[in-house]
Formats: sequence, structure tokens, C-alpha cells
Amino acid sequence: MHRFLCYPTEDRNLPPDLHGAYLVGNDGVPVRADIRWEKKEIRCTPRIQDPVGLSLLWPVKGFGTIQLQTTRLPAREKPYHLHLELARHQLMRLTVKREEWGLIDYPGMDNVATQIDRARDAFIQALQHADEPAEAARSADESLACGLWAAEEMSRFHASVFLGRRYHNGGFARPFLGVAVPAGMDGPAAVECVAEAFDFAYIPFVWRRIQPTEQEPTYDSVDASIKACTAAKLSIRGGPLLTFGVRSVPDWMYIWENDFESIYEAARDYVERTVKRYASQVSSWIVASGLQADNVFAFTFEQTMELTRMATSVTKKIAPRSQVLIDVSQPWGEYYARNQQTVPPLLYADMAVQSGISFDGFGLQFLFGIGSEGYHLRDPFQVSVLIDKLANLGKVLHITAMSAPSGADGDPAPGGQWHEPWSDGVQADWLTTLSEIALSKPYVETVCLQQLADGSDHVIAKGGLLRDDLSAKPALARLIDMRKRLVAGPAK
Repeated sequence: MHRFLCYPTEDRNLPPDLHGAYLVGNDGVPVRADIRWEKKEIRCTPRIQDPVGLSLLWPVKGFGTIQLQTTRLPAREKPYHLHLELARHQLMRLTVKREEWGLIDYPGMDNVATQIDRARDAFIQALQHADEPAEAARSADESLACGLWAAEEMSRFHASVFLGRRYHNGGFARPFLGVAVPAGMDGPAAVECVAEAFDFAYIPFVWRRIQPTEQEPTYDSVDASIKACTAAKLSIRGGPLLTFGVRSVPDWMYIWENDFESIYEAARDYVERTVKRYASQVSSWIVASGLQADNVFAFTFEQTMELTRMATSVTKKIAPRSQVLIDVSQPWGEYYARNQQTVPPLLYADMAVQSGISFDGFGLQFLFGIGSEGYHLRDPFQVSVLIDKLANLGKVLHITAMSAPSGADGDPAPGGQWHEPWSDGVQADWLTTLSEIALSKPYVETVCLQQLADGSDHVIAKGGLLRDDLSAKPALARLIDMRKRLVAGPAK
């Protein structure tokens, strides 16, 4: 058993929020465990004997409420000090990434280095008060806050350096910024907004809507969107062709829930028909999305890979000039701690590469700020580190969905908050920061915002760039400005 002691502060009450808490094992893979608040401590009983770390939503004064993690620790009778372990992990990952990014003696890093030193000094002070747990908690909290600010500033600095290099090398000559638009969107105002601000439109293909009955597929709403976007001279990304979440699977398919061959054939027919219909208009296809994380039919690992292979091969055969992407949703893999019939995201991605599946790149989704598992907020440093990690597989990357709310209903921070409660301004800062971090990576080709306008049918209801009445939020202007600046290129 792993036990963690924690202490209240002026801005943090006990018990801590354990909704979405999970244990992390080797290589960052979530671990099945029982996690509970008992006798004024967090008690974790993992299903393995290896060292594990605890990940949970944790408020940090002045910085926000973020999903954070401890170092991996062996089981022992004596409880661990949660504040110390969170601060220790933050310092450890800061040190490793600072060296990996080559920023130890880099000019302009003085302020970050000072903050890192402050975080280290506060951590040492916390260790010196080990026999005074409440005092140690205060010093560890200071260390953690300094470490988070240092990590964020270091991520911004690193992004500015590499964004500048990519900018001066003409790395933004090709389309790189897009937005998801709802199927059936053909209003001139909305299309004009997309054409002004973005290079491409991502049109969702929802199997459940396209083929509500087995024999009667209807593409009317998709046709309208593609026609409008083509007229506006926007490149088009379509998909996902296959996703097996409850909001995507047609009702008539449930009669085959124990018949994989029938599901496979129905999926193949749908992919073939759809790609043939739009092969000349869609330049980029997301052929599979979230197959590793969310499927109502509880596919085995082998079946998941077989469906992925089928979708990519069929699309490549029919539309050989189109870009074929495999989308990785919930890339930290929290779902795997609850459901071992799923596949950890990096394992799924690695197997897609190692098994010889023919595709062009991976998609990554960064959807944050709501209370549902898998959508708890991560800081910009964690996002940057994850992008680097997936890039090690040797495929180009696309950020296929990026979103954060412009406000919250009820609880101001059900899934975390960044610096301040979510607002129009915070959303604009967040989306611009993450876009610049992503686009600074030479292996990230595109960034796509999750949704154009607010709507209750979206994962993040207030995550749009437009309000319900189609009036623009500040984030839209910020993204337009960023895109114009990058497209302009260096002065001659």
C-alpha cells in the first residue's frame, strides 16, 4: 500500500479532490488501483508490486489547479508526504528537460534559472523540516509553485527560440492552422470567418449521423459543408472515419456487438463509400480516432489494430494523394487505469509504427478544462514534453483537436484552471500559448482548434472561438494575429 499525508492551507481544504486520480507505473502507463481518502490520508492499493506515482488534480496557489504527479515510489508502511513528492517530481522533470533542451547555459535563461534555484532551495528547506510536517508542506508548496512557473516560462522560452528558427526558415509556407466546423455549416458569415482566420477546415464525419439506418446513408450535411469550404478555397480535413465511442456508433450496429467480423465488414463498407465520395475534395483524412481508448464493443488489442490497419489501407488505396492520420485521444491514458481492455496511448502508437501500418502521421488531442476523466488540465510544460515523447516514434505530428473553455458553469474549476478562473481572456492566452508551443516543434505540421462555435453537443460546451450568437471571442483575434505573423515570414 502507498499512503500519502497532506495538509490544508488557506486556499486548499481537505480531503483533496480524488476524482480522476490514478497511479502511474513504468513509462507513464496508468496502473489499476484502489484510491481512497481514509483516516486523514490518501491510501492507494495498486494491483502491481512495482513502484508507482500518484497523479491527481492539485491546486497550487497563484498558478491554478493542475493534474500533477508524484515521483514513482515503492510501497512502504510509513506514509509519504504528498507535498514533498509533488515538488520532488516537478524539480526532477525540470532538471531532465532543461538538459535535454540544451538550456542550462543558454543566453536569456537567467530568470528561469533563478526560479529553478528558488524551487530547489524551498525543497531543501522542506526536507529540513521533515519532523514538522505542516511546515514542510508550506515549503514544499512554495517549491512546487516556483517549479511550475519556471517550467512554464522555460516552455515558452524554448518555443520562442524554435518558433523563430522555423519562421526564418520558411517553415510556415504550407497550411498549418485549422478549425473544426460542424457538418452542415454553410452560412456565409461563418465560412468567411473560417477563411479569414484559418488555412483549412476540419469537417467531422459522424457515422451515427451519416448512416442512422443500415441501408440508408445520407451525406447531405457533409456535402453542404464541403461545398461551402471548397468555395472559400479552404483545404479540407475529414474524419474520423472510424471511432467507436457511444456518440459515434449507429444504433443498428449493436446487434453485432459479439460478432467482430460483421462489425469489421460494416466498417470497411462505410470507409470505402465515404472516401470514394470525397477523395477528390478531402486532402487529409483522420482514419481512426481514439480506438485505443473508447469503444463500446470492447475490442481486443488485436482487433483494434486490425481495424486501424483496415482503415488506413483502404483510404491509402482509394485516395493515395491524401494525407492519412491516426488520432490519439486522451494521450495521457487515464482511461487505462479504469479499463484494462483498452490500450495505453503510447503503446498503441508504437504498435501502429512497428506493425507496418501505412499512414503518414499521428494526431494528438488536447482538450482540457472540464471535470470528466481524461480532460483535467495539464500545464504547458507537460503538453510540450508529451509532444516530444510521441515524436520519438518517427512520424510527423498534427494537433487535431485543441480546446479550453471560456467560462465554467457552477464549480469554477471542475477540471482545473490555469492561473485564473476560465474566461474569454484566459481561453485566448491558453490557446495561443499551446499553439505556439506546438508549432515551434519542427515535427508538428498543423494545429486544429476543436470547434468553431460554442454548443452543448460539444465535449467542451464553451470551448468555441465564437459564442452561440456567432460573435467572436478574443481567442479568434489572437489566433488571426499569430497566423498572419507566421505566414508573413521574415522581412527581406
